[in-house]
Amino acid sequence: MEEKLAQRPATCIKIVLFGPESTGKTTLSEDLSAYYNAPMVKEYMREYLQEVWDNEKRICEPRDVIPIAQGQMQTENRLAQKADELLICDTDLLELKVYSEAYYEGYCDPKLLKHALNNHYHLYFLTYIDVPWTPDDLRDKPHDREGMFQRFQHALEQYNRPYFILKGDRETRLKEAVKKIDQLIKNRNREI
Repeated sequence: MEEKLAQRPATCIKIVLFGPESTGKTTLSEDLSAYYNAPMVKEYMREYLQEVWDNEKRICEPRDVIPIAQGQMQTENRLAQKADELLICDTDLLELKVYSEAYYEGYCDPKLLKHALNNHYHLYFLTYIDVPWTPDDLRDKPHDREGMFQRFQHALEQYNRPYFILKGDRETRLKEAVKKIDQLIKNRNREI
């Protein structure tokens, strides 16, 4: 089971969109994927939990966390092998860890924690809460956006992850993200 959580080595630059629900991560992931013509790893948690909600009318439970993590890593590992230069990830296991602790009284499965901390990404874009809340079947924390944002930022700082906070409208966020990614690509090409 643990091998299903492991991040396989890859040669591409990996970018993660990271932050609370309804802060524009998926929109920006799609925009960056289109801009760079790069593969995008969708948020498996959303797909998994929507199916659970539609079929069982229940919310996420601790037993769902590891299958979600496995699905996320399976998709990421598969797409990383196909990526030429860049992979856009609309979440990672560290995000799942933050949600697990927020929803389950500080608990995170040790296997998830191990792999969340072992995985490597070149840059995290932490999406700020300055976009309007959009409700759906799965979103449930419209009144704790600041608290959730702080949890995500704390995780990045606690584990010394490289990150940049994206604020503003869709166009502004895309422009700022492109500048940061272009710099990563330029620096990498210098090293080759």
